[in-house]
Amino acid sequence: MILLGALAGAVNGFFGGGGGMVLVPLLRGTLKLEDKRAFATSVAVMLPLCAVSAGAYALRGGLDLAAALPYLAGGLLGGILSGLSFKRLPPKLLTRTFALLILFGGLRSVLG
Repeated sequence: MILLGALAGAVNGFFGGGGGMVLVPLLRGTLKLEDKRAFATSVAVMLPLCAVSAGAYALRGGLDLAAALPYLAGGLLGGILSGLSFKRLPPKLLTRTFALLILFGGLRSVLG
């Protein structure tokens, strides 16, 4: 499990995010967590990993905090709203939406 966490952290550090996209399937597969529990657990794991990655980028001069602030405000709002509505959404909808986001991100990376 430590190696799987390291993989999620490495993806997050190299690409500025995306560790959760690796972690959710790993949590579902290795720990047999149900979908909603895997999503929530991934968020709990990724929060400190994102803080460490941001700190590393900041120390190396690669963080533009002024450019990030508007996204941070929107991200906080989105996080609060999604957290509040999380229990009401069917697990199948969450899983399919997650899969579409991964597919969309992959296609944008390959084609873009």
